[in-house]
Amino acid sequence: MEGFDSDRYLVDQLVRPIANLYRITPLAAGDTPAGPPVAFVRQKKLAIKEDIRFYSDEQETEELFQIKARNILDLGGSRYDVYAGNKQIGALEHQFRASLIRSTWRVRDASNQEVAVARERSLPMAIARRLIDFVPDVGGLIPIPYNFDLHIDGKAIGKMDRKFQLRDRYVLDVSGDHERLLDRRLAVALAIGLDTLQNR
Repeated sequence: MEGFDSDRYLVDQLVRPIANLYRITPLAAGDTPAGPPVAFVRQKKLAIKEDIRFYSDEQETEELFQIKARNILDLGGSRYDVYAGNKQIGALEHQFRASLIRSTWRVRDASNQEVAVARERSLPMAIARRLIDFVPDVGGLIPIPYNFDLHIDGKAIGKMDRKFQLRDRYVLDVSGDHERLLDRRLAVALAIGLDTLQNR
């Protein structure tokens, strides 16, 4: 798809009262944009069943793809299908047991084959975050890095790093995927999922 041929993206949260909104911008070297934003993302707050839409423009006139929860609740883990129109392009699977210690997600392609795994980078930081979350009104105030590594067949091919600012900002980098096995739309969907779906 046009606009999703880059290896690096800035995922930028836009502050709005009734929805979580994000802007996706391809990056060149460092934090320099490689062009205009390629997607604007809307997640309704307090939705019973997750439905996240990706649009080509901020006015939301053209939908590119979406993330849809398969079930309302699944204690063994959650699965979110990614569709472009009526065509499924892949799925994101939250691994419940593995995520008790370190958040872990699996990415599947349109044929339901596992193509990548995203895992929280630092075990000590993951444990620290879980301990702090038990302290009321404190967890969100202590800036613990929330970064992920992406692997294909056990080989590190990318990462998603949080940039500490007033709103959530991440840099998604899949430049190690030289064979482009991971659909960049799925990579961007994963980046949004890692920020919005962790507690679902």
